[in-house]
Amino acid sequence: MGISRRNMLRATGLGVGCAALGVGAGKGLSADSPGAQPDWGALRNRLAGGLSLPSDSDYATAKLAYNTAFDDRRPAAVARCATASDVQACVEAAARSKLPIAARSGGHSYAGYSTPDGGLIADLGSMTSVEVGPDGTAVIGAGARLIDVYTGLANAGRCLPGGSCPTVGIAGLTLGGGLGVLTGKYGLTCDTLISAQIVTADGVLRTASAESEPDLFWALRGGGGGNFGIVTSFTFRTAEAPRLVVFQAQFPVGSLTEVLAAWQSFTASAPDEFWSTLGTSAGSPPTCRINGCHVGTEADANALLDKLIAATGTRPTARYSIAMDYLQAMRYFAGCTNYSAAQCRPSWNDTGVLPRESFTAGSRVLTTALPDPSRLTALLTDREGLDVLFDSLTGAPARIAATDTAFPHRGALATAQIYVGAATPQARAAVAEVRTGLGDLVGNTAYVNYIEADLPEWATAYYGANAPRLRRIAQRYDPDAVFTFAQSATKI
Repeated sequence: MGISRRNMLRATGLGVGCAALGVGAGKGLSADSPGAQPDWGALRNRLAGGLSLPSDSDYATAKLAYNTAFDDRRPAAVARCATASDVQACVEAAARSKLPIAARSGGHSYAGYSTPDGGLIADLGSMTSVEVGPDGTAVIGAGARLIDVYTGLANAGRCLPGGSCPTVGIAGLTLGGGLGVLTGKYGLTCDTLISAQIVTADGVLRTASAESEPDLFWALRGGGGGNFGIVTSFTFRTAEAPRLVVFQAQFPVGSLTEVLAAWQSFTASAPDEFWSTLGTSAGSPPTCRINGCHVGTEADANALLDKLIAATGTRPTARYSIAMDYLQAMRYFAGCTNYSAAQCRPSWNDTGVLPRESFTAGSRVLTTALPDPSRLTALLTDREGLDVLFDSLTGAPARIAATDTAFPHRGALATAQIYVGAATPQARAAVAEVRTGLGDLVGNTAYVNYIEADLPEWATAYYGANAPRLRRIAQRYDPDAVFTFAQSATKI
């Protein structure tokens, strides 16, 4: 059984990882800001990859991001970086010319920062290597998409916790923290990071690790894509690939309050091996379903699911569970069960069949359970076409202190992703209304990988008490604000 990519969010509630950014914009300048025009010919000659300018036939495709809402963006150029030296050349050109610059991995930026008007896109899509050593350490190119990562790791019998969306880039996912279906057992993606190769604003290629550039290493684990420099490769600690059981339970109309109350209570003390997401769809009344996976046997998974369902006091209208190996499960969550590896790739700039989408999204983080679940039901009643997806954040992530990495939401119950499958003014208004209403219930919290251009008090929402340290690190490594955009660390 598989999940179609188009219906993945609405039908199953599996949206984790779909916001990975790998983004940034330099100098915060608009297209008509003063500054010396780069010597595009000289940059083209330095690149092992290629350069697309507006006059080039491939420019229209090269500039595309995942979200069709940003198709009207007009970057000055798109550099296809094949090596770390290519990235250095782009950073140097942007810094010299005071030109906006953004790195692109998967191109899933919610706020469109990966396609800056009048700026330079450093597209890392050619840097896709996945190399697993005898000790299980994996070195992954910053342009690798999750389908590349999971396939490469599975071929070596290894796994990495990460998101469900196959075209998301490993870079943005990791840099913002990295939520995924194995989070409870293995932690966030950034929790498995050993080191990163990064080109900083001065054009220097540095190694950030616990021993080398430790402050920068701290910031790269949850400090958000586009800040501090452009990562060219990551080195991760991996685990042996497990057997998994994927499951789903659909609940009857009108049962959201009871299901949410039970899901919160169960999730707070669930075993690390059991990860789940509560997907809710607005309506009159709202509907809900629980999806997830269990690291272990089908018998154990169903025993836990039985306990969760019993706590709701509601009989599901449908339910299933299926045992799979690691790669089968990742392909399932990706909606690629019936596709080959080549097909489970973007259709707009690669060999695959997966389409682009238009959407508007936001987030909150539940630091604790909602004391009155009926208020969430009321918030979603009499709306249409909007989902809120609650992804469990308990387990391994909670056993790291909030200040040990830049990711501040340690010990939280769940993230909440607010999603509308359109990018109209009405969609933006609906997301903002639900985000504000949910904020009244949970406080000023948000996940930086679901970045929102209009989020009030964003620095506190994304980073909490870690924001001042992030600002100091940005000032140290990027004193001239080469990597800056509306919500960059240089603006905290």
